[in-house]
This record gives sequence, structure tokens and C-alpha cells, in this order.
Amino acid sequence: MAAAASPYIEKTDEQRAITEMVRQFADEQILPNAEHFDHEDLFPEPIVEQMKELGLFGVTIPEEYGGMGLDLTTYAMIVEELSRGWISISGVINTHFIGSYLLMKFGTEEQKQRYLPRMATGEIRAAFSLSEPELGSDVQAIKTSAKKVDGEAYEINGQKMWVTNGLRSSLVFVLVKTDPDAQPRHRGFTCFIAEKEAGVSENTGPYAGLNVPEKIKKLGYKGVESTELVFDGYRCPAQNILGGEQAGLNKGFSQMMDALEVGRVNVAARGVGIAQRALELALRYSQERKTFGKPIAEHQAIQFKLADMATQVDAARLLTLRAARMKDAGERSDLEAGMAKLFASEAGRFCVEESLRIHGGYGYSKEYEIERLYRDAPLLLIGEGTSEIQRMVVGRKLLQRHKI
Repeated sequence: MAAAASPYIEKTDEQRAITEMVRQFADEQILPNAEHFDHEDLFPEPIVEQMKELGLFGVTIPEEYGGMGLDLTTYAMIVEELSRGWISISGVINTHFIGSYLLMKFGTEEQKQRYLPRMATGEIRAAFSLSEPELGSDVQAIKTSAKKVDGEAYEINGQKMWVTNGLRSSLVFVLVKTDPDAQPRHRGFTCFIAEKEAGVSENTGPYAGLNVPEKIKKLGYKGVESTELVFDGYRCPAQNILGGEQAGLNKGFSQMMDALEVGRVNVAARGVGIAQRALELALRYSQERKTFGKPIAEHQAIQFKLADMATQVDAARLLTLRAARMKDAGERSDLEAGMAKLFASEAGRFCVEESLRIHGGYGYSKEYEIERLYRDAPLLLIGEGTSEIQRMVVGRKLLQRHKI
């Protein structure tokens, strides 16, 4: 069992078996190789191929479409274990998971049959695109637009930003403006399933007009690519509107916001994973490193840091599992998902920084794993809504639920 992981967090036999399998995979395949792929900023293809064999791309996809049919709670447990190894690995399946969620909840049966079986095996992978170069947290300020051009297709023009798996994906679930005069603005957005050729920067043939510039260079979160997407006259069939043209046109905003609820649980689980790993590294180093004739773990100042870290890890894990279980039960969990994402991402940053402090000067060296975690952790404070946005969400939902 990973250090400090509570035995009192209930797991079914199936959940216990699959998390133990993923933890072993992380210990044997991810942790020993993460430094190489991070340093070279290389896509971890060998690890991803093993993830396909383990069925991790189809964890939540129903069995009738070739997946495991597991719930969000189990998925969150898996993400924690993968993120404990390296958050870039969890990033490879994160947007893929959101795409499959959107298809399962809003897609037509034809769309499900067309994409889900191949998504379950990892044969094709999905990306998820909201952000734009001039768009921060104000999603309703989207400028990328789509217009019907020949009675059967929509032409998409615009630029998207910060697309994880933007190059290697075969599908991009992209939110664009289809009714510029809609009031309020969110009623004028549609989610398209944009098909593209995986690994190709400049698409041609039926995918012409969708180009992927060179990947964005980042502080951390290396290996997995983050890219721009440029739509320049890209034609998307009307049948590729999520849910079909009749049911899905101008309904994309609510679809995407629903997906962000599960996305925030996902990010929270990633925060728990990186915090857990930071705690493990701190516990090991503090018992090995000696000062003034004894291990630094015996100094009260270090014990206080370890105590705060362990408390935050457990609290973050419990908040994350609560939000996931509520969603699985069919309850509205926007408040709980926001709280989990807020706390767990901040806990990840806190625990990584405290672990680096415990490592002292060695923590600043690339010889020690904590240096990589220190560069990776800040991503979680931004992705799927910043901490400030989470506070706005939590505050607004609290007032709605307790209106006098």
C-alpha cells in the first residue's frame, strides 16, 4: 500500500484489484521511466502502449462498446495512481475520458457505435477543446465559429489553445459559436466532434483546414503535448454535432459544463496523486537524511511538515471520492466537484513544496524526483478552472443551495 494511504477508505473488491494493478504498473513502468521522458520532453509511447493492453482507455466506456463499464469513482482511483507515477501519464487519458463521457451522455447511438469501440481500445484517442488565445476563464467569450455552408456541413474557423493530446488525437470535442446573436451568449454554442488524422500537423483530404502548430513549450507537464489548433475552412458534417443537429445545435455549452464537473473530479484525483507521491518522497528522505547526529525525521519541525502533508492528502482524497460518488449516484455535484478540485490542486502544490523544503538543496537538483513534481504541480492550479474560478463556483452554488 502506498505510504499513508488510509485503509478505511471503502473500496469494492473490483476497485481494490484494479487500483493495485495500476499502482504496480506505476511502480514498475512509470516511475522508473518518467525522468527520461520528462527530460527529453518525449511522448511516452511504450507506456501508452501498455496502457492500451491494460484497457485503461476504456475504463468508463460501457461493456457493450468494448470498455470496462466502471464508474467515475473507480476512474478517480485509477487517475490518482497514475498521477502518483507522473501526471503527464494521467493527462494522456484525461481528455480522452472527457470525450467518451460526452459521447456516452449526449451522443447519438450512431456516434457511440462509430467511436466508442475504437476509443475503448485506445486505437483512436480524443481531445477536448475550450480555451482560445484571447480566452481565459470566460468561456462565453469564444470566438471560433461555425456556419452551415452547403446544407450538409459546417465550416469552422478560429483558433484553439492548450489542447492536451492535440496532435495525437483522432477526435477533438470542440466548442464553437454557431449563433453570434444568442442572448445570453451561452445559448449560441455547439460542440462538434472534429475528426483529424492522428500525429499529422497539417491535415489534408477530408480533414483539410485543421492544422496543429508545434507543441507549446512548458515549465512542466512534459511528454504529453499541449498544442494550438487552427481551424481554417475546416468542414465538419452536421452529423458530427454532438447529439445530432436537431438535438445538439446550440446546446454545446451545457454539455461542456456537465463534462467539466467530471473533469474537475479528474483534476482533483491528479492533485491527490501528486500530493501522495510528494509525501512518500518526504517520508523516505527524512528518515535517510541525517543532521546533528540523527535522521531529520526526528526533528519536530520536519514532523510538523509531514503531519500537515498527510492530513491534506487524506482530506483531498476524501473530498475527491465524495464528489465522484455523488456523480455516480446521479446527484448534482457541481459544488462538491469544485470544492474537491480547489482543495486537491492546492494540496498538491502545498505537499510538493513542503517535500522540496524537506529535501533541502537536493530537492532543487534534477537528481531527485521531487524537482519534477515541483514543475508539474502548478498545472493543476490552472487546468479545468483556476482556484479563483473554483471559489466563485463554490460560493455561487452555496448561495443557491442555501437561499433565504
